[in-house]
Amino acid sequence: MPSSSSLDRLFASAAGAGAVSSPNTKSPGDSSSSANYDPHQPGAIALPGGYTKLPSGIVLDASGKPCKQCTSGSAWRDMMRKTTYSKSTPATITTPHITTPHTTTPHTTTTTDPPPPALQPTDCPTDVDELGRNTWTLLHSIAATYPPQAPPSMQATMRSFIATFSQLYPCGTCAEDFQLWMRQPGNDPRVGGQDELGMWMCEAHNAVNVKLGKAAFDCALWKQRWRDGWADGRCD
Repeated sequence: MPSSSSLDRLFASAAGAGAVSSPNTKSPGDSSSSANYDPHQPGAIALPGGYTKLPSGIVLDASGKPCKQCTSGSAWRDMMRKTTYSKSTPATITTPHITTPHTTTPHTTTTTDPPPPALQPTDCPTDVDELGRNTWTLLHSIAATYPPQAPPSMQATMRSFIATFSQLYPCGTCAEDFQLWMRQPGNDPRVGGQDELGMWMCEAHNAVNVKLGKAAFDCALWKQRWRDGWADGRCD
């Protein structure tokens, strides 16, 4: 029969082995995790308007906060998944498994990688990709219905619209970049008529595509794409 001192040592050992580490409840804004959002970390890229793109793909606004409207959906979901996972899951949980009065075998559970992301619901705030697609659809459609020869009043309205749009676009760094592009020689909005505006919109869109590493669109086909439908009849 084990002595009283032996039992004391046994239960003391079991209590130490059974300690459970507390879960990480820090959010991206907490000081302990702020290094992940440090705009000066290696690989961070400065963007127009005081924005910063981190190696993870997250874009920080001028105040240093993550900007969803400036960040791709995949990068944003990855950030949120990791944040949620770190809040709800302890790093390691160790519990005792006592087999005899003289031995203690700890049982250790180690966390695994976060589960794969689910499909993004359609009723959530937009990310930079969806925002861009929807915006270009609107802009090209406006050009496609613009008068062939716009009167002076319409031209003034269109210039005012483009100037206002470039300041109010929800992705701040995208807006700044668009303004910089328009200031370059030859990039002033051409609003005399439908052909001019349609080509200008296509050139502006291609400037963005090239920066993103995408292929430039053949602007000779802009009317088929945005006004008439393709010549092969696929849109009829």
